[in-house]
Amino acid sequence: MDLRSSIPDGPLEKKWDRHRFEMKLVNPANKRKFTVIVVGSGLAGAGAAASLGELGYNVKSFCYQDSPRRAHSIAAQGGINASKNYRNDGDSVYRLFYDTVKGGDFRSREGNVYRLAQVSGNIIDQCVALGVPFAREYGGLLDNRSFGGAQVSRTFYARGQTGQQLLLGAYQALERQVGAGKVEMFTRHEMQDLIVIDGHARGIVTRDLVTGEVRSHVADAVCLATGGYGNVFYLATYAKGCNATAIWRAYKKGAAFGNPCFTQIHPTCIPVTGDYQSKLTLMSESLRNDGRIWVPKKPADTRPPGDVPDAERDYYLERMYPSFGNLAPRDIASRAAKRVCDEGRGVGPGGKGVYLDFADAIQRLGRKSIEEKYGNLFEMYNRITDEDPYTVPMRIYPAMHYTMGGLWVDYNLMSTLPGLHVLGEANFSDHGANRLGASALMQGLADGYFIIPYTIGNYLASNKHGAVSADHPAVKDAEKAVAQRTQRLMDVRGTHSPTHFHRELGKVMWEHCGMARTEAGLKKALQRIPELRETFWNDVKVVGSGESLNQSLELAGRVADFLELGELMCLDALERRESCGGHFREEFQTPEGEALRDDEHFCHVAAWEYTGDGKKPTRNVEPLNFENVHLSVRSYK
Repeated sequence: MDLRSSIPDGPLEKKWDRHRFEMKLVNPANKRKFTVIVVGSGLAGAGAAASLGELGYNVKSFCYQDSPRRAHSIAAQGGINASKNYRNDGDSVYRLFYDTVKGGDFRSREGNVYRLAQVSGNIIDQCVALGVPFAREYGGLLDNRSFGGAQVSRTFYARGQTGQQLLLGAYQALERQVGAGKVEMFTRHEMQDLIVIDGHARGIVTRDLVTGEVRSHVADAVCLATGGYGNVFYLATYAKGCNATAIWRAYKKGAAFGNPCFTQIHPTCIPVTGDYQSKLTLMSESLRNDGRIWVPKKPADTRPPGDVPDAERDYYLERMYPSFGNLAPRDIASRAAKRVCDEGRGVGPGGKGVYLDFADAIQRLGRKSIEEKYGNLFEMYNRITDEDPYTVPMRIYPAMHYTMGGLWVDYNLMSTLPGLHVLGEANFSDHGANRLGASALMQGLADGYFIIPYTIGNYLASNKHGAVSADHPAVKDAEKAVAQRTQRLMDVRGTHSPTHFHRELGKVMWEHCGMARTEAGLKKALQRIPELRETFWNDVKVVGSGESLNQSLELAGRVADFLELGELMCLDALERRESCGGHFREEFQTPEGEALRDDEHFCHVAAWEYTGDGKKPTRNVEPLNFENVHLSVRSYK
């Protein structure tokens, strides 16, 4: 498999500018002759569709929600990073680049990460022009706050609803192109398969989720911006609809899957309260700016938090990582929380929680100031827990939140399948083994607004394809495969719902491929998941029919994909015999309990190639070279 990253030569700071000049262009008149499909309407997808429509391309935009505004980007809370150095505290493009490479534990490409930092400032300007109401200081300048893994304040925000405001901006840009006739919008449509003709991605097969109609759409190129696959764990901070079907169909058609085991656990989620839950709720990392995290020093201390004197509290992040304190990166903060809870010092029901305390900040800044910064987050916590975080510390615990793995892409965001471009969280490219907070929105908008509009033009200008008919054999084969898969699910007529199997898979994944992983646990998971998958295909119960609205069928299809993807994640975690970022193998740790990398054998991207159902996929390797940031022990102490 060809894993050429296509990163241009030359100095790091000149690579993107040089590449943009050297790429082939499509003149304005010819842009009207090309059609591009964009699947997903979050920040990456809406940004790409709006930008490509503005350039003159004919765009077909697809989302499974009833409106692009409901894409999961709306759930992002804390902010978006950019290296504008408004605080004059030492930030720069290079420092954002360095922090991101280090935060990812040296498992990402230097060229991609530097470009991300380079365009970050443009993203803020673009969003301000679109009317995004970023928080401002008294004098009217844009405000910034800190996030984990950085010692500077570079995060732009809109209270605790930054994702929603950014998505509304992208949505308005998208709708403008819909009104102009350059973007055709397909809501409540779910991608079911990828159409590949002569080795190039040329379209998709979709199911209308309201009518059940299966239909093909052909184009000159396809962009997937369908988000992450974290719902494989069942309990996660993702929206319930988030799934892996689009990228999994692409994987089975020839697109390599990069680093599937690199998943992120977020340290500040509301703890699990019972088996009845279907998802978890995130409390923004921005809260760690003013909240102090602690547990009692004594195990099994069940006193109310207000009764525990300060001298008997362990502010463990401040103690363990004095340089970063409560703003230690997510993977490190999550493992630290697990460690103190495993020691018997956790709080709340079952001891699976730690305190996030705002008493000092309220005393120092006043309640009104805290309300202005985090009011909607405090209200959300109060509604879910019936506890007042202004008077009682929040209780938090790590939970599944993001996936750094995804379809492998080169510098142009193109997968190993020509014509198939992958944007945002759906690709693997920028975050390595751990994503720093406030970088997801940055990557999504960078890919959509500032990268794909250039690189897709280069692909279209370099590959002159003829028109594709709806009667093409490859189109009909893809439609047939979708119909057969749907019928197979409907014909099982078993006794257990898709949710039952999803929940069981989630337990296996969280226990054996979650916050901590071992060889024995992963081997156990690799034995259990195929058994669960076989039971699913013999006992799943899908009610209704395939020719109408059927959410049971939707869920069954997604769970079937998770049952395959979960196995690949465990296989990747087993093969990566090191600890790095969010991938923590207990066999590979320092005496202090920190991640122990093996740069000699694993300083590379693992790109998995599908070889057929029931066959072990092929593990391909893309070496990572560090010429500007030298490999070193990742420390935040």
